[in-house]
Amino acid sequence: MSGTGSGGAGRFSTTRWSLILASIDSQATEGKGREALAQLCRIYWRPIFAYVCRRGHSVADAEDLTQDFFLRVLKNNLLEHADRDRGRFRTLLLSALQNFLHDAHEKQLSERRGGAVRFVSWDDWVAEAPSLLSLPASAYEAWPAEKIFDVRWAATLAEQALRQLQEECESRGRRRVFDALSKTLTANRDEINYANLSRELRVGEAQIKRLLHQLRLRFRQLLRRAVAETMADPTGIDEELRYLCSALAIGQESDGG
Repeated sequence: MSGTGSGGAGRFSTTRWSLILASIDSQATEGKGREALAQLCRIYWRPIFAYVCRRGHSVADAEDLTQDFFLRVLKNNLLEHADRDRGRFRTLLLSALQNFLHDAHEKQLSERRGGAVRFVSWDDWVAEAPSLLSLPASAYEAWPAEKIFDVRWAATLAEQALRQLQEECESRGRRRVFDALSKTLTANRDEINYANLSRELRVGEAQIKRLLHQLRLRFRQLLRRAVAETMADPTGIDEELRYLCSALAIGQESDGG
């Protein structure tokens, strides 16, 4: 399951599940643990942050709590007692987050603001992987925190797969093809204007359909791999993929509405 694309895709030389295990392994070296934590933060901070906000914390407090959560995952082994031999990392991380927030105190928050040093700039997190999905304010007001977590989780995995697809296209000199067709990867056929795409790329409509089919197939492969890298049991990959595609569809409907 190692990344084969250029750029960021090559960062994942081991499965994300292995990175997770490395971050909670008491025998891991400090450097290895720090690297694993950095990987976790780049990938999963958005679902964590969205969940914390929905639980009633201000944006500033949610930023602090999100950073503190990842620090404690590494330093205090919040995941140490979880069953790491099976299950979904999505549910594992959410359970640890719920326990963390239950134990969080305002005194700890104020002490953290006064003296603790952030291990990474919040702006750096945002710049690392710009999100392609924004939920409306009504979702944060009406949806349960767990639903927001799942939608943001699904978007995180889909965006990671999309970035890898972009890097692969760019490495093959097909960046224009990606830019033109990527917005139609999940569209229904009757929603796609093949004539406009044909004019934009200056190729026939039949070739547009072939290119789009190839991109869709590769995107599904990358998305499936991204899901697999959060699963300990490969037999549950398809079920998890269906669930996350459903969550992503809900998020896209809300974003568009």
